Amino acid sequence: MYLGPCIFRLVFKPCSVNPKGKNLSVRIITVNFNGIRAAAGKGFYNWMARQKADVVCFQETKAQVDQLTTEMLAPKGYHGYFHDAEKKGYSGVGIYSRRQPDRVRIGLGWPDMDAEGRYVQADYGDLSIVSVYLPSGSSSEERQAIKFSFLERFMPFLKAMRYEGREYILCGDWNIAHKQIDLKNWRGNQKNSGFLPEERAWMDTLFNEVGFVDVFRRLNQKEDQYTWWSNRGQAWAKNVGWRIDYHVATPGIAATATKERIYTDKRFSDHAPLIIDYDHEL
Repeated sequence: MYLGPCIFRLVFKPCSVNPKGKNLSVRIITVNFNGIRAAAGKGFYNWMARQKADVVCFQETKAQVDQLTTEMLAPKGYHGYFHDAEKKGYSGVGIYSRRQPDRVRIGLGWPDMDAEGRYVQADYGDLSIVSVYLPSGSSSEERQAIKFSFLERFMPFLKAMRYEGREYILCGDWNIAHKQIDLKNWRGNQKNSGFLPEERAWMDTLFNEVGFVDVFRRLNQKEDQYTWWSNRGQAWAKNVGWRIDYHVATPGIAATATKERIYTDKRFSDHAPLIIDYDHEL
């Protein structure tokens, strides 16, 4: 269902506007916090203020809104929207937006997954920007079964999006590396959650048949482009990573993407922020 704004502040006028007052370009960041309070303590909000992003999608807040500071709820110049998990210290997603959206959708309408706080959608005219966090199956066979159930239900949902006539950008941690180029140790992970043949085939369907676009790969075909590194061993130091954070978009808006960057100069969590600029009005 659609809900009104949950948390908001007055926003500052964007730096670059056309005569109608709309942004001439849109910068969208997605980042998995692995704990919003931990990321804040590592300087995320100071960094965010310098990025001049229009929209920031974030996942794994691992907190309820009543546990957050004013800065975390609505950073200066932004509105904040959250979908918390019922379980404390678990999951949770949200969106920061300079412009107040026309509508905000909280949740997928699936009670089991909505209890885990996995979906927020902000609508701006004919464009929708989504912060989404797909389940991980790495902890147990039971969680992998839940992940497969999510994927089975999510594909019809995505197909409906693709053909409803709106443009979509779904940002977030999808917990799947699509191709061999998308993780360093692909040979040793073919039987592990996140790189299972069934998961990769699901992504093939999403991109090749349904017609969504992996925006980062549209702009960057280089190897060793990762967004997540295990905390075990020296994965970060050796860049033994996975690319599991995406901008997944409908073709029209994907074609306007002009620049991408995975920010690795400083670490705010075990994931890196993924930044993409679009030549589009918001």
